[in-house]
Amino acid sequence: MFQGASSLSLDAKGRLSMPTRHREVLGATAAGQLTITRHPHGCLMIFPRPEWEKFRERIAALPMGAQWWKRILLGNAMDVELDSTGRVLVSPELRAATGIGKETMLLGMGNHFELWDKATYEAKEAEAMAGEMPDVFREFSF
Repeated sequence: MFQGASSLSLDAKGRLSMPTRHREVLGATAAGQLTITRHPHGCLMIFPRPEWEKFRERIAALPMGAQWWKRILLGNAMDVELDSTGRVLVSPELRAATGIGKETMLLGMGNHFELWDKATYEAKEAEAMAGEMPDVFREFSF
């Protein structure tokens, strides 16, 4: 399970250095093989390959009414590998599609990661915090 937030900078070639705390797990569970694709909320999702394969099957099984979302999620998916120093290349196409610049936020979301443009993430987080909590939290104990 991946969790936690990391403020990271992409290098000049668009490579993301995965935090050290996640590299061992990614090496053991996915042999360093990852898949990156778009998320409907404007960020990228980064999956260890075995988790991506489960997610891909769920998306592929959706009905024809979801065809455009299938295109967005599956058609934009790119397979990448951690290099010897723990970096992955985030393609220019995926960076442009999500507005990801040099400064990013990487969030562990359980079985995958979300990669956000840092300013976008901070603005959306502030908006969420200023609003009402969703109803599902009404009976939730913190």
